[in-house]
Amino acid sequence: MSTASLPPVTRETAALLERLGVPAAAVSGGTLSVTSPIDGSEIARVREHTPEDARAQIAAAHDAFIEWRMVPAPRRGELVRLLGEELRAAKEDLGRLVSIEAGKILSEGQGEVQEMIDICDFAVGLSRQLYGLTIATERPNHRMMETWHPAGVVGVVSAFNFPVAVWSWNAAIALVCGDPVVWKPSEKAPLTALATHALVGRALARFGDAPAGLAGVLIGRAEIGEILVDDARVPVVSATGSTRMGRIVAQRVAARFGRCVLELGGNNAAIVCPSADLDLALRAIAFAAMGTAGQRCTSLRRLFVHKSVAGKLLPRLKKVYRSAAIGDPRESGTLIGPLRDEASFKAMQAALDEARAASGTVTGGERIATPAGEVAYYVRPALVEMPTQAAIVERETFAPILYVMVYEEFDAVLALHNAVPQGLSSSIFTTDIREAERFLSAAGSDCGIANVNIGPSGAEIGGAFGGEKETGGGREAGTDSWRAYMRRATNTINYGSTLPLAQGVKFDVE
Repeated sequence: MSTASLPPVTRETAALLERLGVPAAAVSGGTLSVTSPIDGSEIARVREHTPEDARAQIAAAHDAFIEWRMVPAPRRGELVRLLGEELRAAKEDLGRLVSIEAGKILSEGQGEVQEMIDICDFAVGLSRQLYGLTIATERPNHRMMETWHPAGVVGVVSAFNFPVAVWSWNAAIALVCGDPVVWKPSEKAPLTALATHALVGRALARFGDAPAGLAGVLIGRAEIGEILVDDARVPVVSATGSTRMGRIVAQRVAARFGRCVLELGGNNAAIVCPSADLDLALRAIAFAAMGTAGQRCTSLRRLFVHKSVAGKLLPRLKKVYRSAAIGDPRESGTLIGPLRDEASFKAMQAALDEARAASGTVTGGERIATPAGEVAYYVRPALVEMPTQAAIVERETFAPILYVMVYEEFDAVLALHNAVPQGLSSSIFTTDIREAERFLSAAGSDCGIANVNIGPSGAEIGGAFGGEKETGGGREAGTDSWRAYMRRATNTINYGSTLPLAQGVKFDVE
């Protein structure tokens, strides 16, 4: 890993924040220390919001809702269009800041910003397609229909691994639906949130007449997120993170009869069948398992390989694991950047120890010495051959660990595939149409995302993103997920001069 040609992380971060429009006062002299996983250096000390600040932001957002809900949806879409333009202009800088703060390689950092641009484009079109239905009614001279209205303030709680894209999936759609947005980013990734908020400010200035408080950012730790989650003025909370966090959020929001969009754990699997194109499968498996150092919710964590092709595929996969370029994510040619922090590294090593105790054979997984020193955590991705789907395999470890198991019967492997608590994303590699269609059927994969001949990672915003079981059941982006940010009303209009009642009920008062 060579860093001689790269500027120091702290200096580069300051330059990026300045170009993106983040005030220096917001990222210096504060109480929240922000470090980069690239070298463990402190890159900012961010000022945190107080509980009073949080409540004031929510109040301002609620006031903005009263005005924004009456703005025609296509006009609301114009604000999101302008945001997309600001993101295009700042894509390189914001993407590089994502790499510095989250540890992603540059192409993935840029790709995350492209997702933001894509969802803005999607939402602009959606602003003219918030359709309701006309419903057949049994009563003569009546018309029945459903209409959709803005729900109110949307709270967004995001995680460090996709520090800006997840906000955009929610915010772009919420804004065109008529909802203000208050964002609580991960305390591990506040800088990209502040930079994004600065770009939102530019779009708002160009828009001209948006209400104050329409978009806010709350910087702080768990207690600030709890205020957002508990406030009845926030009818919709979208939270991304661990299953443990999701259980807490879901219960607290449900206690006040609010609604949740939850994107939680993923223990994603792929099945390699006898007829699979192994060249295609190899590349897809490697990207899905090793990309972002295994720190995606859609990372591939379980691989089932048919015994007839295991001898061909596994040696090639091990070679890829041994040769993948690991290092500073800003370096051209790097494929795998660092783990986020020491806690991530310790969790990975504990999982590997448990896998060994369950008779697993581990290839890779060791820490790699780099010029970054002892406070950065670069590791070789681990490939673990398991005799069975042991307890450790059924739990998600947020690190580059791929558990490999050999199977013989399709029905049995499909049952193993579904025998985990999580249900986010899944894949099958086959050229047998029967296997492919069974995998996609009601009796096949129980995940929210099921793919054929591509890996479980790399979802596009045109499709609804989310999963089942302990993944939370929420959906973001795509198709009709906009309805999560609105409330439905059923309307009946009597344009006649009599009052027939439904179900043939007779009620004569004269």
